[in-house]
Amino acid sequence: MDKFVFHWPFSSFLRLTGSFRRCPPSRRNLIIAVVCFVYLFFMFSQVGHSWQQRDRRIDRDKYRRSRGLYNLGINEAQSETVDSTNGANTDSAVPTRSNVVYITLRSKRQKPAIIRGTIRPKLRRKARRIKSDHVAFTQNKADTLERTRGQTRTFGPKAPWKEIRDIDYRYLDVGRSRVSHTDPESLVSSIRIYSEKAPPWFSAEDVSAMRFLADAKVSRIKEISYKGSPSFLLFESETKNVSSTNVKEINHHGVCGGKCGLIKRPVDTSEVFAFHLDRVLGLNRTLPAVSRKFSMLHDGQPCPVVSLDASVYPEGLVSGQSTVSLTWGEYQSSLKQKCWHKNITPKPDSGCSPIHHYEWSKLALFDFLLQIYNRLDRSCCGFKPRREDVCVELDHHAECRDQNHIALANIIHRGHDPRHLVYTNNKGFFDRNEDNLDFRLLDGIKELPEKAVAVLRSKRLREKLLQSLFLDQTYWESQGGRQGIDKLIDVIERRAKVLLTYTNAHGIKVIAMNV
Repeated sequence: MDKFVFHWPFSSFLRLTGSFRRCPPSRRNLIIAVVCFVYLFFMFSQVGHSWQQRDRRIDRDKYRRSRGLYNLGINEAQSETVDSTNGANTDSAVPTRSNVVYITLRSKRQKPAIIRGTIRPKLRRKARRIKSDHVAFTQNKADTLERTRGQTRTFGPKAPWKEIRDIDYRYLDVGRSRVSHTDPESLVSSIRIYSEKAPPWFSAEDVSAMRFLADAKVSRIKEISYKGSPSFLLFESETKNVSSTNVKEINHHGVCGGKCGLIKRPVDTSEVFAFHLDRVLGLNRTLPAVSRKFSMLHDGQPCPVVSLDASVYPEGLVSGQSTVSLTWGEYQSSLKQKCWHKNITPKPDSGCSPIHHYEWSKLALFDFLLQIYNRLDRSCCGFKPRREDVCVELDHHAECRDQNHIALANIIHRGHDPRHLVYTNNKGFFDRNEDNLDFRLLDGIKELPEKAVAVLRSKRLREKLLQSLFLDQTYWESQGGRQGIDKLIDVIERRAKVLLTYTNAHGIKVIAMNV
């Protein structure tokens, strides 16, 4: 039986092929043509049917996506099984594709979560003044305090600290979110420190001062003029958490009743960069500075705010005032004598200032990197000034004919520490080309601080400055984020290369300056 089942199909196939071979050629060709036609017709019909099914599926998918729905296919059965087991609602399905957007309605949160990198909504709040007899401090009033770039507006002589226009802002929002005392945690600081500690070049006092300048609740803003010098703005905060000694010192001058900060113009934003550069280089001679917005000043533009140090106030905070009077000739003479070097007291007739010899080397390095000329070269004798530079506007450039008698400016030290300088009014210039740098700032300098030069040579200056400047969120964003900050650091790195080349060419020594 098995042999019959096996031989029958085979013998039938042989008989069919034998009869096909015995047919005339014309009939064989006709049979082959008919078979081929039937095969091709069947194939084309199957292909057309599959394309129609595919087009219908694509149209259905597009429709479902436009309606916010999507057919999950096999996953629908799985989701139905899971829902029936857990008793969940079958109307909600978990999407398997990332390009599907679902819009759901959620209940209001009682308190919005503070998420890093999110944008906080602006809250509308009413502002009311307590005292109606005060002069209104409007934007027009603030504009009168502005000095245009390269111009200086001076005020007539006034009695010291007597003509103070004082406005009470205790109940007025000043650039920060108004927070009730019952919820102090809801205020997010603009000083971004996400790790456990701040960068090592910042002290605990630096971090505390930065947080105060950026986040303190402003109770009063004052416009102050002192002995005919250009006026400046001062903001005052609450007196709590301020030492009684500091309050007593500041109150002695009749300026600030608590903890205060100096508000500068938006064009002076380089003050913030100067503070971070000073800390990164390990000089520690500038006062803490941050960028902050005030809604009623300068159209809400970010302004540099500098910490008020009672030991250098008021002389150190008024433009053009110096606590040390030196001419260029006397300054060069003190560099040659190395005043106070190795704690040797100079002779009374030596003409030495109370400033330690190493302080001039640190100042020259700092001013050269930022091209600050208002201290050692206020007449712009070491470079080609522009028309908008202050030295040209005030006709100081003409004094370069007799350079030895040109007085240095803004040479500040603390009252209790006359050996060390304090860098104030640190407005730098990033738009000066390498072929027009002020090398006069380096005249007479024979040594440079080892710690600062090591940072410049280590090729980690950019990394440290980025890490440092990132802390001040307002300044970071005002400069255009990472891209804008990188451009500023590019300028400093190019000047650092020039400075190192100058150091090698002139045989300047690099020594430790731990004084």
